[in-house]
Amino acid sequence: MKLFLRLAWRNIWRHRRRTLIIVIAMGMGLAMMMMYDGLVSGFDQAIYGSAVKVLGGNLQIHAAGYRLHTSQTPLLPLANDQAIVDLVRAHPRVLTAARRINTGGLATSREGAFVVGIIGIEPEEELAVNLAAQNVIQGRYLKSDDQDAVFIGKGLADAMDVSVGDRITLVGRAIHDQMRRRTMTVVGIYNLGMPEIEKRNLYISINEAKSLYGLTGTSTEVVVFLKKLGEEEIVINDLSRQLTGVEIDSWQTNFPELQQALTTKNAVMNIFSVIIIMIAAVGVINLLLMAVYERQREIGILASLGLKPSQISFLFILEGTMIGLVGAAAGGVLGVSINGVLRQVGLDYTQFANVTTYMALISGRIYPEWGLNMFFQRALTVAIISTLAAFYPAFEASRREPTEALHTV
Repeated sequence: MKLFLRLAWRNIWRHRRRTLIIVIAMGMGLAMMMMYDGLVSGFDQAIYGSAVKVLGGNLQIHAAGYRLHTSQTPLLPLANDQAIVDLVRAHPRVLTAARRINTGGLATSREGAFVVGIIGIEPEEELAVNLAAQNVIQGRYLKSDDQDAVFIGKGLADAMDVSVGDRITLVGRAIHDQMRRRTMTVVGIYNLGMPEIEKRNLYISINEAKSLYGLTGTSTEVVVFLKKLGEEEIVINDLSRQLTGVEIDSWQTNFPELQQALTTKNAVMNIFSVIIIMIAAVGVINLLLMAVYERQREIGILASLGLKPSQISFLFILEGTMIGLVGAAAGGVLGVSINGVLRQVGLDYTQFANVTTYMALISGRIYPEWGLNMFFQRALTVAIISTLAAFYPAFEASRREPTEALHTV
């Protein structure tokens, strides 16, 4: 085997320029895929990570039985909620956690009634992760001691034709399914650039929500914000071993359409990556076919020395594999270098903020990641396709008759 490896390595560098062109083509293909992977990871953190914050955190912890009535947003008291928050915050992958009271209801003004989600929050605890709190355009954010105060989105404010200082009436379902009604003052308006999402939810302080909906000293859910998108399953597994009598769900479960968008995007990229490498593989076929015709005399000598057709074929397949591995190594170095530069300077995508709903969550530059999360799969694809591309030239080489090959000039 060692002899075959030495021969194959020597053979691929016989025509350095030709080999380098193929290696560069395959390396560029892999590098572009790594750059795309890094950029997409950066996008995922900037856009989908922000979307998850808007939609209620990476994870939500509820009392047992919540899933059976999740469509009704039941107000099931969560026992030992503060102890749960303290335990969750101690996890190394968690950014923060906070208590909430979440129910559905109506917000009414002179313009009519609007179906909304009424969310009682701990304002100070969520300040660093609540995008609504970070995008106040009128008035102010909530305070924990606020009473009869509501914080709404610009989309809802426009639909209801209200502004800061105006009064609106909230009707929500309390703990025993009775309806509670209260008139509140709009103290602040936030703008995420997503009117449809801004119409869905409004915020009140958690103390006000406890009083309004008959919850004494407890909340109905704990929302968990992670440092990095994609680590939800790891954290769920860790917390499940420490918490009992609760249900832990991720945003993938609660918002499957967002997860479907991510899955579809990744599947499309995987298809394109194979196509890119297959184009480069045409060069491998060309290189090795040329080698077969140029090295017929050598093939004849190898056969006359006792090498079987299968061994000659294996030699050419080994050469194809080596070209793929060299291309993968070159692509890895180039890809990491490109992403390293982009991680420093970033890419400004604010001009595309209005392209889709969630693109509005881009607040500045996108900083790609290293693009190594799929590197081994991509590199293996390069090596496999390069190896497969060598099969036809290898078959041609194995068919050469030694006597004819030795007389080839």
